Amino acid sequence: MSTYAIIKTGGKQVKVEVGQAIYVEKINAEAGSEVTFNEVVLVGGDKTVVGTPVVEGATVVGTIEKQGKQKKVVTFKYKPKKVATVNKVTVNLIQKLLSTLSTRKLTTNH
Repeated sequence: MSTYAIIKTGGKQVKVEVGQAIYVEKINAEAGSEVTFNEVVLVGGDKTVVGTPVVEGATVVGTIEKQGKQKKVVTFKYKPKKVATVNKVTVNLIQKLLSTLSTRKLTTNH
């Protein structure tokens, strides 16, 4: 069974595995730099370790491959029986960080 971890980043929880590319919210770092995630909620594999709230001594290290933007999200609003504002279209641009955690190290002290 492969080793995996669930980390907290950008207000979300993301499952990461060794050698897997993930997409996370933008982090203040340049492309090519190394990022360490200390908020590891769960480490799984042969033995599963659940944190309360985080697993002590567990870290996930990753390398940022590139930064970019996510696709545009178009919101269409329609309110029936309203003459003044019948249709409303909003476009939300979301900044995202494209990162590959290929040099990730999962370590536990349990």
